[in-house]
Amino acid sequence: MIKITLPDGSVLEREAGVTGYEIAESISPALARSVVSCGVNGETVELNRPINEDAELVLYKFEDEQGKYTFWHTSAHLLAEALQELYPGIQFGFGPAIENGFYYDVLLPDGKQISEGDFPAIEEKMMELAAKKEPVVRKDISKADALKLFAADGQTFKCEHIDQDLEDGTITTYTQGKFTDLCRGPHLINTGDIKVVKVTSVAGCFWRGDASRESLQRLYGITFPKKKMMDEYLLMLEEAKKRDHRKIGKEMELFMFSDRVGKGLPIWLPKGTDLRLRLQEMLRKIQKQYGYQEVITPNIGGKNLYQTSGHWDHYGKDSFQPIQTPEEGEEYLLKPMNCPHHCEIFANRPRSYKELPFRCAEFGTVYRYEMSGELHGLTRVRCFTQDDAHIFCRPDQVKREFINVIDIIQRVFATFNFSDENVEVQISLRDPKDKKKYIGSDEDWASAEQAIVDACAEKGMKARKEIGEAAFYGPKLDFMVKDAIGRRWQLGTIQVDYQLPQRFQLEYTGEDNQKHRPVMIHRAPFGSMERFVAVLIEHTAGKFPLWLTPDQVAILPISDRFVDYAKQVQEALEQADVRTVLDDRAEKIGRKIRDNEMKHIPYLLIVGEKEAAEGTVSVRKQGQGDQGSMKIEDFAKKINEEVRQMTEKY
Repeated sequence: MIKITLPDGSVLEREAGVTGYEIAESISPALARSVVSCGVNGETVELNRPINEDAELVLYKFEDEQGKYTFWHTSAHLLAEALQELYPGIQFGFGPAIENGFYYDVLLPDGKQISEGDFPAIEEKMMELAAKKEPVVRKDISKADALKLFAADGQTFKCEHIDQDLEDGTITTYTQGKFTDLCRGPHLINTGDIKVVKVTSVAGCFWRGDASRESLQRLYGITFPKKKMMDEYLLMLEEAKKRDHRKIGKEMELFMFSDRVGKGLPIWLPKGTDLRLRLQEMLRKIQKQYGYQEVITPNIGGKNLYQTSGHWDHYGKDSFQPIQTPEEGEEYLLKPMNCPHHCEIFANRPRSYKELPFRCAEFGTVYRYEMSGELHGLTRVRCFTQDDAHIFCRPDQVKREFINVIDIIQRVFATFNFSDENVEVQISLRDPKDKKKYIGSDEDWASAEQAIVDACAEKGMKARKEIGEAAFYGPKLDFMVKDAIGRRWQLGTIQVDYQLPQRFQLEYTGEDNQKHRPVMIHRAPFGSMERFVAVLIEHTAGKFPLWLTPDQVAILPISDRFVDYAKQVQEALEQADVRTVLDDRAEKIGRKIRDNEMKHIPYLLIVGEKEAAEGTVSVRKQGQGDQGSMKIEDFAKKINEEVRQMTEKY
């Protein structure tokens, strides 16, 4: 007999070999019908996988993140199975589940291409196969047998993956119907739970993301267990299109891209720069209260710096290639991370325990080489600015400093009305089965991971644990924020790092007059300025808080006769620190109102003969319409008071 511990702490005794599905059925037949996978000692597995030892068991429904991953993982295989039947000779690359659905990279024979016109036939074939309730069968296989199996089917990409990436004892396949794929799982027991499918888009990509390799097509899709869920998702997509930060950013003249400057390199226009600087000043005000000192470091660094830190080994392929200096024979890199520079700042002179924690912050611009097909507005760029900071502290100070950073992030989120119920917290841990991806000792990793767990416990935060999501140098706490239409974004992050202080040989003199190694905490409440602004645009649909928005007020003269008075109003408001824009176009007032409301300007001031005679303005508020007439100075006081009340939050 083995003991199965459920999330509520209750313990069931069952015979070894029992499955998650059997346990669910013993609890409730309705529960068994709704679960799609289970967690066994932290690993998500199929419901029919035997459990042979004492275990902590979690049952996942589709609504759970792990459940969605399982559901969409099997759906990716279902897409491939349908494509295999529709396009004999098709080659398959990788096909993972993603945050919203799944994709599969494919290469059709004879130069054929899949277009949107092919989507209905693919969807029909997927539904036909799903209706068969095909069992999904897992099998362990040797490397030699895997190569033989996929070579016989002409799957050259799969064979390369097996040959270069996989080892004996680690290879599993999953088969449903006539389709077999390399996969670690987990999967549904059968395809019958997939009730509605949608192929959403097709894009170009390269095998292994290498532009020198074969050009493939990436086919995206999404599935659900109920039609109602698909309907809700499609409505969300329509709303997302309206909120697209690329569209709104262009309309509001916040940022731009230029092919001459380079793909994925955002240019901040005056209004966007104004908004971004205001965000930075907000964070400066907060972090000053916690003892941070601001620094500025170069946008490039010697290759040796990043070799020392380990970033070259782990991120070199995602970085811009080294810049050569022929005369001196030196090599430089565009900065991929700020942390190595901050390590050098700490090492600049001897440090005493009395100086710790030492907290240095920087709005540091970094560069990563993303494939052009992966670029997307401000959310995926090749150049971005992190609201970065690094805390060097004693081991006994780690938990307190970590808690202080949590406080900072919560203050930032509260400022933008990201309430606690909209914020999910994830502890990203090392994968104990694949330690070669990480640097550092088991002891250091255990200490770092425990510090995060303890900090979350002290703050009363419910954080889920994700195995294998840690950075190569340490575990982290990630903050996932749900926006106004329910999409999830990763923004703030905190990381505990014992490794970089070791690699850079950082030291401080302790109270015992001996040398000691500090612990390093990495933190970025926004994550990056670019990504945060993109999320904020889509969360607010461009209707920023009054304190943040580039243009607080638009002044609209009824006709040319009142432009001079409108300019007087503008000058008076600007002197009162109210940000204004004057619309003196020769357009009818109705058109001006509509156009400026489309720009999401919070207040519109209408000025005509009556206002000019009385020294007043007629006030319209975004979304609320006419607010009546006010004296200019009274309106300025009203705006400043609104701003004061908002900024008091941080």
